[in-house]
Amino acid sequence: MPMTITEKILAAHAGKDRVVPGELINAKIDLALGNDITAPVAIREFNKIGAEDIFDRERIALVPDHFTPNKDIQSAEQAKVIRNFAAKHKIANYFDVGRMGIEHCLLPEQGLVGPGDLVIGADSHTCTYGALGAFSTGMGSTDIAAAMALGETWLKVPESIKFVFEGELKPWVSGKDLILHIIGDIGVDGALYRAMEFTGSTIENLSIDGRFTMCNMAIEAGAKNGIIPPDEITRAYVEGRCRWPFKFYHSDPDAKYAQVYRYDATQIEPQVAFPHMPENSRPVSEAGHVEVDQAVVGSCTNGRIEDLRVAAKVLKGKQVHKNVRLIILPGTQDIYLQAIKEGLVEVFIKAGAAVSTPTCGPCLGGHMGILASGERCISTTNRNFVGRMGHLESEVYLSNPAVAAASSIMGRIVGPWEVE
Repeated sequence: MPMTITEKILAAHAGKDRVVPGELINAKIDLALGNDITAPVAIREFNKIGAEDIFDRERIALVPDHFTPNKDIQSAEQAKVIRNFAAKHKIANYFDVGRMGIEHCLLPEQGLVGPGDLVIGADSHTCTYGALGAFSTGMGSTDIAAAMALGETWLKVPESIKFVFEGELKPWVSGKDLILHIIGDIGVDGALYRAMEFTGSTIENLSIDGRFTMCNMAIEAGAKNGIIPPDEITRAYVEGRCRWPFKFYHSDPDAKYAQVYRYDATQIEPQVAFPHMPENSRPVSEAGHVEVDQAVVGSCTNGRIEDLRVAAKVLKGKQVHKNVRLIILPGTQDIYLQAIKEGLVEVFIKAGAAVSTPTCGPCLGGHMGILASGERCISTTNRNFVGRMGHLESEVYLSNPAVAAASSIMGRIVGPWEVE
């Protein structure tokens, strides 16, 4: 029976020859993830069920990244819970301040996820790792607690939707624009509990960083997971990096899909998602005159080295508008260091930007860039809900790094060609 890549991975981890959409399965996991918001809840549940030990000290990752470096006493106490649990159980993959990064940038970089893996995390953007041809999805902290003890979880096999992009991308267009275009097309519930499979010549030529961005935002369409069939670009990234064996899975040519969407990528321009939903996307040329008070380049969506290079290319020799605060957030310490080596950080600072240690801070309105009433932010993050980055009467506009950088220079939302 033909199967999609998602179905094949789930079948393999359930010890079955095949699975079908809607089927409930128990599946072995390759990695369980928690952060400083969700892991303390999972740890409390882990202790409550009377679990004596974790299933594998190498297959759990704890990354305090949302409120770290700690912004207050409460966040410090949250981080301490994780730190103590990691020490007690000798968890190998605990990443503290100075060694940490934004979890969904850090785990692939550290070789903790790979093609064919089944990864669950107590964070909705765990779907990021589908960029490597893995099945990865977010779950509640209670599910993570059980998985830390047992090394397995239960799932309902999702139906799959295929998104086919053909053609060469225009200048300044990236994976962020492709996924915003999709969400604008199908809506924030257009792929509810379904696998979003991204294919076509455009995707085959998309960088690994662009692929991470696309899969990261699958959850913004309600998807269970996002996934891209692995290829030589994938192999170049994972070989010598992955800590354990990996396997490439691909959908059968006659696999069944709930829907198939086809797009001409040559017609897509940089997108901007207006408040207060990612589905409110439109081409930047149709943004109108929208002044901004803050710009953010970073997050688990766009905090990788390619994103920083693009932002620096736009900002080089320019100045951030006097009325705008530009915040740059490298995704990991290694990305930060690479940005220093390439001179990108110098470009940012000379332009008038603030460069931060890796943190999720402003994305969720945590710290390091909270918005006041009436303020607007153009951001490379993934959500623009009411109050997402601060005051309920603030506004968040989502874009790619080039648009965010250009907008920080002009003081209003513009395409990068307006500052060239």
